[in-house]
Amino acid sequence: MSDRRKFILNMARGIGITALGGFVWSAYVEEAIASPLLLRPPGAIKEVDFLKTCIKCGLCVEACPYDTLLLAKPGDNKPLGTPYFIPREIPCYMCPDIPCVPVCPTGALDESSVTTNGELDINVAQMGVAVVDDSSCIAFWGIQCDACYRACPLLGEAISIVYEKNERTGKHAFMKPIVHTDICTGCGLCEKACVTEKAAIFVLPREVALGRAGDYYIKGWDKEDDKRVKNAHAIKTKTRLSKENALDSLNDSGDLY
Repeated sequence: MSDRRKFILNMARGIGITALGGFVWSAYVEEAIASPLLLRPPGAIKEVDFLKTCIKCGLCVEACPYDTLLLAKPGDNKPLGTPYFIPREIPCYMCPDIPCVPVCPTGALDESSVTTNGELDINVAQMGVAVVDDSSCIAFWGIQCDACYRACPLLGEAISIVYEKNERTGKHAFMKPIVHTDICTGCGLCEKACVTEKAAIFVLPREVALGRAGDYYIKGWDKEDDKRVKNAHAIKTKTRLSKENALDSLNDSGDLY
């Protein structure tokens, strides 16, 4: 084989390997920045900050006694090396000592967010919130089912059953599950227990599942909510006055006509 031919073949191989490497790397980058609807371990800080803080060490995954937590790997289409869980497969079993949190070396899992009166408290975790699809939940059809209610570790608190008369039959009562979002931890035990082929109750990240009323509406009976709105108005007023002062200053200087 001539030197010229060897050179061309080597160049071709080099270009092929470089291209392959580029494709592989682009796939990794795509997964690294992907933002699917992921459920993180208890105590996880906001997703944007979590991705910056988590060092992908896997210590939380190793600490989980139920194999609930998974570590995202290539091909999962999730930020690589980060912990997550799938409730329908293995939910969070609400360990009282929350072993996955204290082992986090960076604070990506914030121990203070799952602490009450100086002690770890899994009941205040906010991994997500359960959402009921009433069009596929058989309890809303009139078929008596309380599987999600019974599976909930905060029995009668995070999920309650509302009884309503079934006008269609005139005999049986509807047993409708209602999720109380301020108490639900997002553990997913309800989703795991759901009897329908595809769960009619499922957990979503709180920022996705929950709405926001805004500052125009207030719970008149809630003093804390009253403070929230007053603070919001104070901030808006301060901002508006700052803008007005700036405009007045410009007008005085003759820069605006």
